[in-house]
Amino acid sequence: MSYSKGKTKSRGSFVVLVILAAFWLIPTVGLFITSLRAKGEAQTSGWWDVFLNPFSQDWDLSSYTTVLTENKLGTSFISSLAVTIPATVLPLLFAAYAAFGFTFLKFRGREFFFSVIIGLLVVPIQGALVPVLKMFISFTDKTGIEISGQYAAAWFVHSAFAMPLAIYILRNYMMTVPNTLIEAARMDGASNFTIFWRLVLPISVPALASFAIFQFLWVWNDYLIAFVFVGNERPVLTYTLLAMLGQYGEGWQAVAAGSFISLSVPLLVFFTLQRYFIRGLTSGAVK
Repeated sequence: MSYSKGKTKSRGSFVVLVILAAFWLIPTVGLFITSLRAKGEAQTSGWWDVFLNPFSQDWDLSSYTTVLTENKLGTSFISSLAVTIPATVLPLLFAAYAAFGFTFLKFRGREFFFSVIIGLLVVPIQGALVPVLKMFISFTDKTGIEISGQYAAAWFVHSAFAMPLAIYILRNYMMTVPNTLIEAARMDGASNFTIFWRLVLPISVPALASFAIFQFLWVWNDYLIAFVFVGNERPVLTYTLLAMLGQYGEGWQAVAAGSFISLSVPLLVFFTLQRYFIRGLTSGAVK
């Protein structure tokens, strides 16, 4: 009897999850259908009309052709990759070093410094735009090295503000590594550097992958930081999509096609690293 009740609850939960997923996917489905419809039909009827009159639709791929050939989407695609990949790898690398130190190294004020880092999570990135921009300008005036307007500026800002969360996630995961394993490595003569690279880092791949998904999505979909610190000379995808919309919104169908092309990369990253996602987030949550 209890088994049948548990099975019924499991089926009910599955149905609820399917319904929630369907509602969540509605905007994406609408975006995809709009990008494939003929311009005249898309302007005179809603995308849901496809389901009401499925055999009277005129499908058209001209939006994708226009986006790929006339709107410099390829250049913006490369710019987004040039911003996103380093801005994902750099905070992971430095945060992994920091998390290792906070987990396995004993030094004075360790918990205090960790608390300060966690407190930085509440600092909004928008509130630091002007101070950071002034810092870049001052650095350029003193050294002659141009940072603002380059990809490196976005790398610095995204990495700096991603560090607190990355350290928090990685430290929680590294705390699940048995201390006996670390002590055994030290007894065998392994240095902290060797323990980090050959033992702790490979074990921490699920947590690294989990944060990499978050960071990649945040940076890939970012408009503000790329616009302020990189500018329109090296436009990222979000900037190009906004420019495609036009002053009066006349290019919204091209935006639908461009948005779906942009959407393909985060989906690829998520499904590639999906098997690590839940494991990396939940490890360390329960002792």
